[in-house]
Amino acid sequence: MSDNENSQLGSDSTNLNEYDEWAARVVQQNRQLDDIVTELLISMPNMIIGDHPPRARRRYRDRQREQGETRLMEEYFVDNPTYDEVIFRRRFRMRKPLFLRILSSVTANDRYFQQRRDATGRQGLSPLQKCTGAMRVLAYGTSADAQDEYLRMSETVTRDALKNFVEGVISCFGEEYLRRPNQDDLARLLYVGEERGFPGMIGSIDCMHWEWKNCPTAWAGQYAGRSGKTTIILEAVASYDLWIWHAFFGTPGSCNDINVLHRSPIFSDVLAGRAPNVSYVVNGRESNMTYYLTDGIYPSWAAFVKSITAPQIRKHKLFAERQEAARKDVERAFGVLQARFAFLRRPCLLWDKDIMGKIMIACIILHNMIVEDERDTYLHYYDPSEFLNDIPINQQRSNSTQDYEQTFEYSTERIASLSSYMTNREQLRNREAHITLKNDLIEHIWQKFGSHE
Repeated sequence: MSDNENSQLGSDSTNLNEYDEWAARVVQQNRQLDDIVTELLISMPNMIIGDHPPRARRRYRDRQREQGETRLMEEYFVDNPTYDEVIFRRRFRMRKPLFLRILSSVTANDRYFQQRRDATGRQGLSPLQKCTGAMRVLAYGTSADAQDEYLRMSETVTRDALKNFVEGVISCFGEEYLRRPNQDDLARLLYVGEERGFPGMIGSIDCMHWEWKNCPTAWAGQYAGRSGKTTIILEAVASYDLWIWHAFFGTPGSCNDINVLHRSPIFSDVLAGRAPNVSYVVNGRESNMTYYLTDGIYPSWAAFVKSITAPQIRKHKLFAERQEAARKDVERAFGVLQARFAFLRRPCLLWDKDIMGKIMIACIILHNMIVEDERDTYLHYYDPSEFLNDIPINQQRSNSTQDYEQTFEYSTERIASLSSYMTNREQLRNREAHITLKNDLIEHIWQKFGSHE
């Protein structure tokens, strides 16, 4: 073997020895790192919480729900309760018979509220506890967790009870208490409108904003209004007794009242030709289209009557005073609605817009039920039996609700043609008819109330 070959073999063996030494060092370093990581993982719980062992999550709490039901019954629902009817009305926002009626209907309609036994044979929460918890959240605007100490209901159960309660209220009472005015309702509304100086008026319309605090960030620009807060708009029509006849909820807060009006179905019956035919006389002129009182932002349509900005003469001042006083009905309705249900007055913390809409509609239905139940306690209460029987038949049509009754004709047929739809649309948005009606109302109010001035 030559010298070159011997030198080559020597260098190869030297490289192998160096590689073995390097691999051994790497293995030793990895073992040392593993030992360090193991020691850290073992000592980390003690480093965080001291020498105490980690606490296990408690999955069940015995809230003694039977005691919560017993206390609720003794304080409000026995023959001799701790709190009388006045305190019950203040805390439940309604009289006891009305609450029991709602409780009975909702319980019969939804199996969720029916009391059942759990897997251990123990009775679950009663319908009274669930409905009371839902009403307390709506009435006081508190969190779901606030009902735990008194009603013995967890936060999750209270939230589920609220969701099922509003759905049950809409299902059981929505058709009756969120209806359009029927024949008797129109007769009463037209009579009251005439007494206040506005023949043909059936209510006032306006919008209310409900702040949505947990609005998704991606929607913030769409739902932010002039105040910079994200809100959802409610359009409503209210009458003198605070009954809400129309409710349209869900428009983003960046819209104004005109944008909401163009999206609202408030005039769908008028455009489709299904609205009742009503005739009345104002200042010697006969008209057949009912109207609403509005503020200045609404357009000059035949179905709207607005006030006069900066009136100068006495006739205009008297008309503006009467119009603005009567238009406050819808503002009062919004105030009473938020006072009864503080949940609507405070920023909403829900994430789901659909649930917000259900809560709003359910509160309006409950509000109308309370209005119907307590209407006879109002200062200016109009008994339908009184004005339907006491008005002479030979009186003018503008003052006779009996004549109003005879002129109501309902039609549920579909639109005959596109031309009839466009004709109804032109009549609804007729600016000349709006000006004529407004001038006639100015003269009518001056003739009716001008002598007092």
